[in-house]
This record gives sequence, C-alpha cells and structure tokens, in this order.
Amino acid sequence: MEAKRIRAPLTDADVMGLKAGDNVLISGVIYAARDAAHKKLVELLEKKEALPFDLKGQFIYYVGPTPAKPGQVIGSAGPTTSGRMDSYTPKILENGIKAVIGKGSRSAATVQAFQDYKGIYLAATGGAGALLAKTIKEAEIVAYPELGPEAIRCLVVEDFPATVINDAYGNDLYEEGRRQYVVK
Repeated sequence: MEAKRIRAPLTDADVMGLKAGDNVLISGVIYAARDAAHKKLVELLEKKEALPFDLKGQFIYYVGPTPAKPGQVIGSAGPTTSGRMDSYTPKILENGIKAVIGKGSRSAATVQAFQDYKGIYLAATGGAGALLAKTIKEAEIVAYPELGPEAIRCLVVEDFPATVINDAYGNDLYEEGRRQYVVK
C-alpha cells in the first residue's frame, strides 16, 4: 500500500479520510511536546489563557530530541511512549489538535476522544530516532526553553513516516493485530 501524503493543518475531512493501518508521509509543520509541555498547555487551556501556538488542525509529536551535533538541525528524534500523555490528550483534541504522533497503545478514554473530536493517533518507529531526525529540516523552540528537551518546538518535516493506529472511527490497529492471533 502506498503511503498517503498529509500536511498540517488537517481538516475534519482530512482526518476522516484516514483509517487505522494507513501509512502516511507528513510534510510541513508539526510541534514537538512531551509530558511537561502538555501539562502547561492544559493549564493554559483551563485558565483560558493564550497558548504558545494555535492548536487548530495541528500535529503534536511526542519527542524530546537529543542535542544537535554540529551541522545538524536536531539530534536523534525518536517517539516517546504515548500513554504518558493520555491524561492530557482529550483536552488538546477538544481544543483543535487533529493528530498526535508517538509509540505504544492509548487508553480507552483517549481512543474515544479521537472519535469525539475527529482526531488520529499515529505511530512513528521506536528506535529509529536518528533516521526520523533526517526528515526534520528545521527546528525552533517556541515555548518553555527551561524544559530543555521537553520544550515545545516547531519542526518543519519532509516525508516524516508514520502509521495510523487509532482513527476517528474507533479502529485500533494494535487491537486488530492482536485479534488475528487469539486462540479460539
């Protein structure tokens, strides 16, 4: 199956055109944020304060990159375990985020939030951080530099590879895979 090419900002129609199991190549802007940054974003949302970037239609990549070596835009940039963001994900989806990228399974409440708010969860290949970094053409800290690797970064990517795990229809690629091997 050929990969689908997508770019932010995503619309509801873009999201509804993607299904669990689809391979995608992402180009354009994605935002890097992990646990500490998510906590700050949700606190701002709850206080109805200004956010460091417009969430509408955007991607968040769960990554804390290593420092860039001379001549590099970014260091190794592999995905973080997504379940660590589950307590924050429904709120950011409700406020406009359309896609999140990480690794590992999501909670039932988060899977439901992808349906409720027309969002998707994509997996990037764990252990391939050096290869994924090659798809990142620009990286700039846009908020919380004091968080070091967990600062929010604006990343410009070209053909960043990922797979849709949870779609807006409630499908879960990991669960579908497990069902194939259930002994009856």
